[in-house]
Amino acid sequence: GGSAYSQSNIPPIDQREAEGHAVRANYMYTAMADVAALTGDTAYLTAIDAIWKNVVGRKLSVTGGVGASPRGEAYGADYDLPNAPYNETCAAIANVYWNHRMFLLHGDSKYIDVLERTLYNGLISGLSLGGNLFFYPNTLRCDGITPFNRGSLERSPWFDCSCCPSNLSRFIPSVGGYAYAVRDGQAYVNLFMNSSVELETANGTMQLRQESNYPWDGNIRIEILNEKPVEASLNIRIPGWVINRPVPSDLFHYTDPPLTEPQIFVNGEAAEMHLVHGYAVLDRKWDRGDLVQVLLPMKVKRIVAIDSVKAKTGLAAFEYGPIVYCGESVDNGNGVLDLHPFYNNTMQAHFEPDLLHGINVIDGRGKAPVGGREVEQDIRLIPYYAWDHRGPGKMNVWFRQ
Repeated sequence: GGSAYSQSNIPPIDQREAEGHAVRANYMYTAMADVAALTGDTAYLTAIDAIWKNVVGRKLSVTGGVGASPRGEAYGADYDLPNAPYNETCAAIANVYWNHRMFLLHGDSKYIDVLERTLYNGLISGLSLGGNLFFYPNTLRCDGITPFNRGSLERSPWFDCSCCPSNLSRFIPSVGGYAYAVRDGQAYVNLFMNSSVELETANGTMQLRQESNYPWDGNIRIEILNEKPVEASLNIRIPGWVINRPVPSDLFHYTDPPLTEPQIFVNGEAAEMHLVHGYAVLDRKWDRGDLVQVLLPMKVKRIVAIDSVKAKTGLAAFEYGPIVYCGESVDNGNGVLDLHPFYNNTMQAHFEPDLLHGINVIDGRGKAPVGGREVEQDIRLIPYYAWDHRGPGKMNVWFRQ
């Protein structure tokens, strides 16, 4: 008789869609991906691929958050993505674990695309910039009045059910482990962050040093530091947001095409962009001192949901690079929940080093209702993860178009 809430209603191998308590579900899906990878069991493979497709096509928030329903902290029905979803922090963490395992199983960058969207948006929003306050749910709309976070409007130092703080303290040190991978003679660069790594390929050890200011800009340098030359394929992920595919489904799309193409240079010479499973594949003998430069163009993008998501009709969200943005009343006034940003060349991103530990802001113009009429005003959007650091107030991710 079991229940969907506890994943006990249908045997795992017979499941085809995500349901039930989102944290419990995602941990089980992570384990199912592991079983499929380790045993080659086709029943597990069929099930886990179908469930993943259901989530990324019908049940994923724009921030990569999952478990939109507060009833049972659960996955809702297909396309049921309210503008004030539940999206527990622990479910976002489990979503990273699951998508990392799916990548290890299939070697496709689309899983890292979902992992990155979750990591930079709906996961770290659960942690304050000071590292000592926590969100349990991660809403995308706050009216400044109605408590949503275990009875409060702001991040809390602790909860009676303290799964999220302890889960974050476990997760944050693991982030470096998602940046690279190796399979036979293939080395994979999945995430862009300042780092040094030794990768044991089938043909010898590759040593890389990566330098970047990602996610604030898309210029990445990868220096080869091997003692001896190594013949290997360096697979560099070209994120979906760069090639106009915000998620690996039709759930969300950008409203205009990309301005410029990504570029890769090896020792100063342009390399052919040969994409395999979302990776630019650079196949050669790598010598100490070789330099790979990756240029991922960033611009302010407007993102909308498929018509099936009724809650998003007439609404749009905004991104710059891999980061989803929000507006707060401290910057935009009390009309921020009904704000209509003007999406055109006036919306510009620039870096503010002294604001919220250093962020790209998006500045522009828009209009909002004031005293019964629409009034034009300056607007400012900040990264969603950085909201609620300047006192309680209103916040919004999905704006009127």
